[in-house]
Order: sequence, then structure tokens, then C-alpha cells
Amino acid sequence: MAITGVLFDFSGTLFRIETVERWLRVTLDRLGIAVPEAELAHWAERLARAGALPGGSSPHGVPERLAPLWEVRDCAAEHHRELFTGLAREAALPWPEAYEALYDRHMEPGAWTPYPDASEVLGALRERGTRIAVVSNIGWDLRPVFREHGLDGFVDAYVLSYEHGVAKPDERLFRAACEALDVTPRETLMVGDDVRADGGATAAGCALELVERLPVAERPGGLRPVLGRLG
Repeated sequence: MAITGVLFDFSGTLFRIETVERWLRVTLDRLGIAVPEAELAHWAERLARAGALPGGSSPHGVPERLAPLWEVRDCAAEHHRELFTGLAREAALPWPEAYEALYDRHMEPGAWTPYPDASEVLGALRERGTRIAVVSNIGWDLRPVFREHGLDGFVDAYVLSYEHGVAKPDERLFRAACEALDVTPRETLMVGDDVRADGGATAAGCALELVERLPVAERPGGLRPVLGRLG
């Protein structure tokens, strides 16, 4: 059966979050806190080890007190914020006012960069009449990111875990996306970077295309194979 609908993951697939160093630098600048580069690198490394940046690296270990939140982090906005500000606190920053500010920063469109071929591939799919949805495990509204970067016009539906109370790989999220596009799973392709989370689409009956989760400069054309899957 021909593919008439394509589901895209957000982070690591269509967009990439800024580096931890830039995330911390921008936040501290806004708070009026000046930090030497060597010290900033030290605290950024601690944040990275803690897995405090959503969309960044995973924690080296989730503290026991945060383990229950880790399991449901993408199912409600309040869980997401509490979990990631809690992970940031594991870095024991000397600026207590920074934790909430860091979380707020990561939701800003300026913290995200689209992959170089995102607009090209989404545009080509649109020209073919293919229906497009973004399916993301997330705890906040990413629509402003797409609008700011000029990609919102390509997207027919956003299916976000925190709005549905269920997260990938649960097949219910993929089925909800297919329903939003008015396509069947058998004629739908899921594109993502996580074999476990995005691979849940196969249980719903969708086809799967995996891309590598790389820095933007290192993946200039990773989405283009999607067009080949459509013939």
C-alpha cells in the first residue's frame, strides 16, 4: 500500500537542541551572572552528566527520588518540568535562581535548530499531497518552534504526549496521529531517531524509518531517504 501519511519525531529528527554550554550561557547572561569560560564549562559538564537538558544527553543515572517522575515525564507538563528541574538541581549549581530559568530557556524557539534538509523534505512531501504529523514525547507546546522556523505550514497535526497523557512507544499515540491525518497505519511511515520509542509505531502497523541523532552540522541530508520510501 502506498504511503500517504508521514509521522515525524521532533527532537533529534527534525530539530536539534542547542548545546548545554550555550543553554547555560544564555540563561546566565539573562540573569546578569558573569562566569569565566572555564567555570561555565565545568557547570555545563555537570548539567550534561545529570541529563538536565531536555532533548540533550540522557542522565548517567536517575536519582531514586526522581525515578517515578522519569517514567511519566512526558505524560504531563507538570511532571516534565519537575523532573528536569530536579535533574538540574543534581548539578548543584551555585545559582538557585537558574534552575527554572534553564527549563524555560529550553522551550524557546531560539534554543532549537532545524536540520538542514527538514524544510526541503517537508516541502517535497507537501507537494506530493502527503499528510504530515509531528509525534513527540514532550512536556510542552512545541508549535511555536515550528512557527518561528517557518515549518509550521508543512504540518497537518501535532500529536504531543503530554496532551494525550500517553507516550511513545505506546501504540495509542501513533494511532491518534493516524486518526488526526485521516490515514490508516498501513499507509503511514514513522520517522524518528529512537528505535525503542519511535519503533513502537510498528506495533500500530506503521512502517519505520530511523535517522541518526547527530549535531546539525553532521547530518545535512539524513531526512532525504524518507522521500525514497515514498517512491
